[in-house]
Amino acid sequence: MESLRVAAIQMVSTPRVEDNLRVAGSLVAQAAQAGARLVVLPEYFCLMGQRDRDKVAVREADGSGPIQDFLSGLARRHGITLAGGTVPLATPDPDRVFNTLPVYDPAGQRIARYDKIHLFSFADGDESYDESRTIVAGTGPVSFPLRAGDGPEAPVLRVGLSICYDLRFPELYRAFGNADLVLVPAAFTATTGRAHWEVLLRARAIENLCYVLASAQGGTHENGRATWGHSMLIDPWGEVVAELPEGEGVLLADLEPDRLARARRKLPALAHRVLS
Repeated sequence: MESLRVAAIQMVSTPRVEDNLRVAGSLVAQAAQAGARLVVLPEYFCLMGQRDRDKVAVREADGSGPIQDFLSGLARRHGITLAGGTVPLATPDPDRVFNTLPVYDPAGQRIARYDKIHLFSFADGDESYDESRTIVAGTGPVSFPLRAGDGPEAPVLRVGLSICYDLRFPELYRAFGNADLVLVPAAFTATTGRAHWEVLLRARAIENLCYVLASAQGGTHENGRATWGHSMLIDPWGEVVAELPEGEGVLLADLEPDRLARARRKLPALAHRVLS
């Protein structure tokens, strides 16, 4: 059965939207030229501000704005399905935004929108974060179908959407209803990433017998924040297929529907679920 080439874009985003879009455009082009059909950008790809409120200043109305137009055009230009990291979208509260993951098809049409549900909060000495100060939480899970090949016989994969801190909440991943692939654009801190990033990604893959594709921020940003990186693709048996440790770059890997089917035949745990 035909494999699906996927790519996770890893960045070290800056406080300047135009610089980040230029870098993202170049990395997505590299991925597409290498045969990737699904490309995922990291959380906050378009802006890692000096202050939390900087994202509010560049918010866009749903469906309209330079960041969304950039993503749509990029997907159309390269003929790929593009998961656009996260984009700050307007909310009724003028002081907060949705942290939104939009997905565009090869024609540049948006086919899914997920607003981050779980908002990160962490405090340890001088290092502290509270996303709820500038972000409004989303309300429910989102998934979309993706054909894993060109022909009508190619399998259609169920792709679940999640963002960064969502990774700590397994009930979200169960709510997708047996997703075949889960996307995790993220900006995990170096502190929490070092401790928990890989083990959480592998756990979500193992318990759902699915692929997990995680695209990360990976370095020290101009605002002083250090992000963990280690973008990776994990298979349904919990094995790391490919990994990109640090710095900006493109992680390329092949998702094999046969591998997914074999894992589920071998261990039919999804059919043995009792609680929901």
